[in-house]
Amino acid sequence: MPDTSTGSTGSTARPSRRTVLAATAGVTASLTVGGTANAAGPGEMRLRALISRMTLEEKVGQLFVMRVYGHSATAPDQADIDANLKEIGVRTAAELIAKYRVGGIIYFTWAHNTRDPHQIADLSNGIQRASLEQPRGLPLLVATDQEHGIVCRVGKPATLFPGAMAMGAGGSRADARALGRISGAELRAIGINQDYSPDADVNVNPANPVIGVRSFGADPDAVAGLVAAEVTGYQSARVAATAKHFPGHGDTAVDSHYGFPVITHSRELWERLDAVPFRAAIRAGIDSIMTAHIQFPALDDSGDPATLSHPILTGILREELGYDGVVVTDSLGMEGVRTKYGDDRVPVLALKAGVDQLLNPPNLSVAWNAVLKAVQNGELTEARLDESILRILRLKARLGILDQPYVSPSGIDHVVGTAAHLAMADRIAERTTTLLVNEGGVLPLSRLTHHKILVVGADPASPSGTTGPPTSVLAAALTELGFTATALPTGTAPSAATIAKAVTAARDADAVVVGTYNVTAAGSQKTLVEQLVATGRPVVAIAVRNPYDVAQLPSVQGCLATYSWTDVELRAAARVVAGRVAPRGKLPVPVQRADDPTQVLYPIGHGLSY
Repeated sequence: MPDTSTGSTGSTARPSRRTVLAATAGVTASLTVGGTANAAGPGEMRLRALISRMTLEEKVGQLFVMRVYGHSATAPDQADIDANLKEIGVRTAAELIAKYRVGGIIYFTWAHNTRDPHQIADLSNGIQRASLEQPRGLPLLVATDQEHGIVCRVGKPATLFPGAMAMGAGGSRADARALGRISGAELRAIGINQDYSPDADVNVNPANPVIGVRSFGADPDAVAGLVAAEVTGYQSARVAATAKHFPGHGDTAVDSHYGFPVITHSRELWERLDAVPFRAAIRAGIDSIMTAHIQFPALDDSGDPATLSHPILTGILREELGYDGVVVTDSLGMEGVRTKYGDDRVPVLALKAGVDQLLNPPNLSVAWNAVLKAVQNGELTEARLDESILRILRLKARLGILDQPYVSPSGIDHVVGTAAHLAMADRIAERTTTLLVNEGGVLPLSRLTHHKILVVGADPASPSGTTGPPTSVLAAALTELGFTATALPTGTAPSAATIAKAVTAARDADAVVVGTYNVTAAGSQKTLVEQLVATGRPVVAIAVRNPYDVAQLPSVQGCLATYSWTDVELRAAARVVAGRVAPRGKLPVPVQRADDPTQVLYPIGHGLSY
């Protein structure tokens, strides 16, 4: 149950909040968009006055954005209390804020922060209240990764949109702006004011295990246009957008969560490829930029990850690109930033490199005390901390949370998951579905000749925990469209027995729809498809993650790409299969031949229709 003790919206005045409002009155109006402030204005002076009253410990805390378990700021479930004690040494979010005076909190599904909109709003209000009750307390930036598609922390009933590569297939900047505007409004309504989205990486490596469909595509100019549009949408809703992962994570075969990727691009290639979307984000007034835990020798040959690189973050991002907004690290618990240095050195080196926000260190006590000691022993100056805190406070002021940190529960149901928002998501998804193969005009399927459909395939876990499973969603959608569809999940690695069961079921169907997920040459998903084709029934593959699956499936008569397996994309695919809408998506990445990856099977821009 939501914590009723944190159900207030903040409409009742509190001394600590009055102090904040008095100290920051007029701040928002005097600050401009995009991380640039009027240094001579009264708002800037008031922010500097806030900093001057902070203790050193409070300043250190402002730099950290931390995870915390629980659905409530003060009364989480016992399992979440135990997890907090084990990992952070506190029981609750309120205790975390009191002990470390953190400047931000990041929400995760797995931390049980995002059960439903009203609970999230209560948690957000409880977090803000806990901070404002502290001496010289300030509102927090509340962040999450709401990229949509395969990375999504807030689930239904909130509006869920297609992910970035699907949006790349749609190619509409207007749709990208609408996504940002609607998603931003819904996040803001539940107290989330910073979104770690959009992904500005240019995905030119089909083997990229960590970016892939989180990217808008492989064409830097197309990616740049969509990044800028989404930034504009989010920030019009007064949610800070975050372009990531600078200086560009799109060409790696290593996941920086578990390893230390090296990008081998030349400086000239970086300028033409990776830098383009970040430049566009900066021109659009991006509020924050997230760093990458990657080694980029052409930009810094020290062997340090970009997150800890002064040449990259200060020399290039700040000085060459002219960016003066907030720089936030990717999670400091990831292996890519922990390979070379210990957890006590990483936060200090990140600040020396030019970072402002230190995100989710594995051990907050170690990281927090390391920064404190670095100031005390002179390795970092207090003035250096003040620079970052001023950027953070400018952002908080620009978002309006210094003036109004609380959200009203009465407005949630009028904003989150409204019929108009859901309808817009459906329309956008229809414009992203990409028809790659249509041999003999097998699609669209007719209810008269292919009334009975078997849906088989992979059922990957829901990114938000609130959608799917994909085979059931597809079967239900096709049934609603007038077919008789049956779901038979076969998984990402079907056994011989599972394949045999699917083949038997296929013989009793008029057509088969198979959802594929990262098909490989030697994998049993490919065997499943081949044996289904051998039944003589029409087989339509839907690549529910990477469009590259089509290269491994030469025998299918029809193939669609949805770029993710959330409900909105799958329902749109079903409408395309049924002919209710025509496919309009175009590949935003090239697909190489399976037998010769140097040759392109389907180029950027390929996409059929009817």
